Amino acid sequence: MVRPATPLVFPLLALALSFVATGAVAADRKDAMAEWKGRMTDLDTRIKAAQSEAEQHGLQAQMDQLLQACAQARGCDIAQLLPIYREASTARSNAAKDDGDGGDDDGPDEMIDVAGDKTPEQANADKLLDERNRHFMDMVKMNPAVQAGIRRWLTDMRPSLMNSYENFQYLKSSMLPAFQSRGLSEALLFGIIAKESNGKVHVGSRVGAVGPLQFMPATGRRFGLGNDGSGFDTRYDPRMSAEAAAEYFRERYAELNNNIEMSLAAYNGGEGRALRVYQSTGGRSFWDADVYSQFPAETRDYVPMVIAAAWLYLHPREYGVRFPRVSDRPAQFKLEKPTTFNEMTICMGNARGTDGYLRALRNMNPRYSPDTWLSAGTVLNGTTAMARAYNWNCTSGRRAELAHELTVADARSAIVRIGPLEPAQSASAASTQIGESGLGATAQDPAARVQPVAASKPAPPKLVAKVEPKKEKPRKVKMYRVARGDTLGRIADRHDCELKTLAKANGLRAPGYIVKPGSSIKLEGCDK
Repeated sequence: MVRPATPLVFPLLALALSFVATGAVAADRKDAMAEWKGRMTDLDTRIKAAQSEAEQHGLQAQMDQLLQACAQARGCDIAQLLPIYREASTARSNAAKDDGDGGDDDGPDEMIDVAGDKTPEQANADKLLDERNRHFMDMVKMNPAVQAGIRRWLTDMRPSLMNSYENFQYLKSSMLPAFQSRGLSEALLFGIIAKESNGKVHVGSRVGAVGPLQFMPATGRRFGLGNDGSGFDTRYDPRMSAEAAAEYFRERYAELNNNIEMSLAAYNGGEGRALRVYQSTGGRSFWDADVYSQFPAETRDYVPMVIAAAWLYLHPREYGVRFPRVSDRPAQFKLEKPTTFNEMTICMGNARGTDGYLRALRNMNPRYSPDTWLSAGTVLNGTTAMARAYNWNCTSGRRAELAHELTVADARSAIVRIGPLEPAQSASAASTQIGESGLGATAQDPAARVQPVAASKPAPPKLVAKVEPKKEKPRKVKMYRVARGDTLGRIADRHDCELKTLAKANGLRAPGYIVKPGSSIKLEGCDK
C-alpha cells in the first residue's frame, strides 16, 4: 500500500515567522535548530522508506520548502540542514539508477544553491509554476503546431535546447527581474531566448537584429537601446535588453488583450501588422485561419516554437528531458593578473556535463571579446562556481602556466624559413655529397690520394648587354584604424602580417600587444 505524502506537522511559514516574531531563536538557538533538524531528519527517513517515486517526489518537495523557509528565517543555520538534504537526494538518485532511469553521476550536492527565492536543482520543475507561469500555461493553447515544435526541440534541435538552457541559467539573474516586475513568465523569457539566440549574447542576424533578444536598431532605440557613447551597443547587454523586451510585451499585451500568441507574432512579425490583423479580425485567435494566413511563414513558425520551448522548460520530466546542472548564484571576482577570456576558459575547465565557461564569461561581460587582454584588477561578473574555478586554477600553478602558453602561442612561428646558403656552406655541402657517393675516400685515406688534374684554360666570357635593374619605388606603408573588438593578432591575420614585425613597428609589447579602438597603426610587414 502506497502511503500518501502528508504535510508537515506545522506549516513551514508559520514556523519561520514564529522564530522571527519571538525571541526563541536568540534565547534558545540550539532548541530552535534541533526543531529544524528534527523535521528535516523525519523527511529524510520517510523518503528512504517511500514505496513509490510519486511519494518520494512529494516528500522531496516538502524538504525543498523546508530549506527555503530556513534560508529566510533568522537564526536558522542552513548549513546544518544541507547534509541531511544531500543524503536524501543521494537516496533518490540511487533509486532512480536502480530503476533504470539512467540517473547521472554528477553527485546530488554538486550544484545546490539555496538563497532567497532560489530552489535546489533537485526540485521538480513544477516549482517554477508560480502565478506568472500558471497564467502563461492557462493563456497559451496546446495544439498540433505546438506539439510539432516540442517534437523538433526534442529531436534535431535538442542540442540547441540544452545549450539555451545552460546559457539562460547564467543570464537569468540579470534578465529575469525585468519580466517578473511586469508579471511576465520566466518560461516565456526562456522560450524567446531559446528561439532568438540560444542564449548567445553576441549573436546577430543578416537583417541587423542583435543581442540575446534580437532587437532591430529602430525598435531598440525606441526602448533606450543602442550606442552608449563608448562604442558599445546596449542591445548586447542582457539586463538592458530584457528591460526593453519586458516593456515591449507589456505594451503588446495592453494592445492585444493579453493574447500571448499575438504578442509573440508582433515581436517577430512587426507590431503594426499584428495590431492591424487583430483589429481587422475582431480580436480572433492567432490560430484562426484568417489571422494565421496574414503572417509570414517565419512568424507562423516562431510562435509555436517559443511556446514549445517554454512548455518544455516547465515540464522537463514529463518529456524525459534532463537539463544540465548549472550553479547560477551570481558573484563577482577580481583578476589577479592580465588575461583573456580564452586563457581563463582553458585554466578554469568545466563543470561536469557542460561546455566550459567561455560563453558564460562573454554573456555576463558582454563588452569584452574573447581575446581582449584584461588588466589585473579588472572585476568580472560570474557565478560562485566560476569565481572558485578561477581562484583555484588560473592565478598560479601548472594549469595556469599551460593556459598562458597556449594563449600566446602563434601558429606562424612554427614555420621555419631557410635563406640561401653561404659559399662556404655550399662547398661543404658539395664535399659531403662526394663523400656519400664513394668518391671522397681520398680525404680519409692519404695513400689513396689522386694527383690533381691541370686546370684547363678558361673560355673567354661571352659579351652580354648590360641591363640596368629597375629601381623599385619604396612601398608606402598603409595605416589601419583599430575597430572595437580588434586585437593585434586579428589585424595581423586579416592583413597577412608578421605579428612581431607589426608589433615592433607600432611600439607594442608582448604578451598583450594591446591596441586601442580608434587609434591608427602602421601595417608594417603586411602583404594585404
